[in-house]
Amino acid sequence: MPSSLFALLDDIASLLDDVSVMTKVAAKKTTGVLGDDLALNAQQVTGVSADRELPVVWAVAKGSLLNKAILVPAALGIAALETWLKGRGIGIPLITPLLMLGGAYLCFEGVEKLAHKFLHSRHEDNQHHSELVEAVSDGKVDMVAFEKDKIKGAIRTDFILSAEIIVISLGTVATQPFLSQLGVLVAIALIMTVGVYGLVGGIVKLDDLGLRLSREGAGKASAALGRGILAFAPKLMKFLSIAGTVAMFLVGGGILVHGIAALHHWIEHYSHGSLGWLWSNLFSAAVGIAAGALVLLGVRLVARLRRVKSRV
Repeated sequence: MPSSLFALLDDIASLLDDVSVMTKVAAKKTTGVLGDDLALNAQQVTGVSADRELPVVWAVAKGSLLNKAILVPAALGIAALETWLKGRGIGIPLITPLLMLGGAYLCFEGVEKLAHKFLHSRHEDNQHHSELVEAVSDGKVDMVAFEKDKIKGAIRTDFILSAEIIVISLGTVATQPFLSQLGVLVAIALIMTVGVYGLVGGIVKLDDLGLRLSREGAGKASAALGRGILAFAPKLMKFLSIAGTVAMFLVGGGILVHGIAALHHWIEHYSHGSLGWLWSNLFSAAVGIAAGALVLLGVRLVARLRRVKSRV
């Protein structure tokens, strides 16, 4: 993982004991991942019926809280076990391999999105879009199943990014007492969830705000602002869709680069200087795309073998 992405402050965790101060340090260190989290999850919950947008965001937010309720004790337990093993001369890394599995999954999701975009015809995409619009417009169609798919996809993505946020935060308080570690991780989990999904909720309701201003605005300026928001909202959603895919490769590839010592040491030579951050991110993205393509190939191969077996 490129150090330039997260190390926004010097690691002064070992010198500070106060949980509130430590939380601020951890929050600043996870700012890069928070941006990726926002981009990914905002584009995950778009495309549902307007009157169901906020309930869907709330459902994903609850899933995110559940993710963190699982991840915080799991991270503390794994870190404690890793420390215990090291104390007995058994240097087996536990957290990094788990993160790498999550990173590979993010890369797989990103490549799968690209494969769908480039391998499916425009006619198929238009047909799918028409079916979606018809389903949303038809009051008899049960949209719960569609929303559940959106929620599950967003929560899966959130789980990987939440794991990275928790691990980065844990690294800032690694030398602190257990209660300090627990306090910081719980605070970070709550701050990041409220911050991310509060912003996501605002983003997905931008078009509603624009429509209201354009229709009910007290004056020409308000109506013009509303029309501007209506024109801007679709472009923002399209940007978030692209940014979400890019973030999958940057975060997933960054995790893999950080976990593979040879790759991490190689890119370190090029990560210095004014353009170091650019080379690091490009390298992470390239690794992410390559890893995602390999995982996708493996998944497709296994699926094909299963089909062949089922026919025999």
